[in-house]
Amino acid sequence: MSKLLVFGNEKGGAGKSTLSMHVACALLQSGASVGVLDLDLRQLTLRRFFENRAAFANTHAVDLPMAQIGKIDTKAERSEKREFECVTTGLMAQNDYVVVDCPGALTPYSELAHANADTLITPMNDSFIDFDLLARIDPETNAVKGPSIYSEMVWDARKARSLSGGKPIDWIVARNRLASTNMHNKRKVGEALENLSKRIGFRLVPGLSDRVIFKELFPKGLTVADPNSLTHLPSSMSNIAARQELRDLMVELNLPDFKVGF
Repeated sequence: MSKLLVFGNEKGGAGKSTLSMHVACALLQSGASVGVLDLDLRQLTLRRFFENRAAFANTHAVDLPMAQIGKIDTKAERSEKREFECVTTGLMAQNDYVVVDCPGALTPYSELAHANADTLITPMNDSFIDFDLLARIDPETNAVKGPSIYSEMVWDARKARSLSGGKPIDWIVARNRLASTNMHNKRKVGEALENLSKRIGFRLVPGLSDRVIFKELFPKGLTVADPNSLTHLPSSMSNIAARQELRDLMVELNLPDFKVGF
C-alpha cells in the first residue's frame, strides 16, 4: 500500500524542500516508485527540482529514475479537499510513496496534507527560534510551558485519525542544518526536544547538516543519492559524510519495505 510522506511546518527556511527532494531521490534509488506533490504553489521548489532532473537526463541522454509529478489545479471548480483527494489518490494508485512538500504557512492544502499523512516530517533548525514552532518554553528553566498552534494542529489531526479508526500518523521532527559550532546551544535545544518528544509524541531524528553540497546540485536535479558518475563529486570527507547523513536519515525514517540503494 502506498505511503504519504508529508514535509511540513509553519515556518520558512527550515529545509522542507531540501529534505523532500533528497528523500524522494533516495527512495527512487532504492527502486521504489515515487510521486511528488508540491503544495507551495508560489515557489514550487520541489516541482522545479524534478523538472531540472528531467531536463538533465534529456540533455545528457542518461537514464535517471524519475518521480511522477502531481499538480494542483488552482483554477479547479471543485473544493480544495476534493482537488487534494483527486491528485493524491491518483499518485498513490501508481506509486509506492508520495512525497508532499508543504509551504511555510498554514493553507487549506497544507492542513489537508497533515491530516492525511502516514508519516509527517517536521524539519527544524537547531535554535530556540525554531523550537517555538513546536512549543513555548520557560527561558530560565527550559521547561515546556505549552504546545504551539502548529503542535495543536498536528495533535487534532492525529486525534481525528484515531477516532476514524485509521493508522496513527508517525510524526517525526528532524533536527536540520545542524552546525558544528555553539555546542552549548545545541545541547540545550536537544534536551528541550527530548523532553517535548515524550510530552507530545513525536520521534526525534537527525536531519541534514548545513552543507553546500545539499544545495549546489539543485540546478541539475541531482542529489548525493545519485551515482557519482553523474554528480562528479570529488571524493572528499565532506561529500562522503553528506551521503552518509542521508543514509542515516532514511534508516531513521523507518519506512516500510525500504532498503538503502545508494
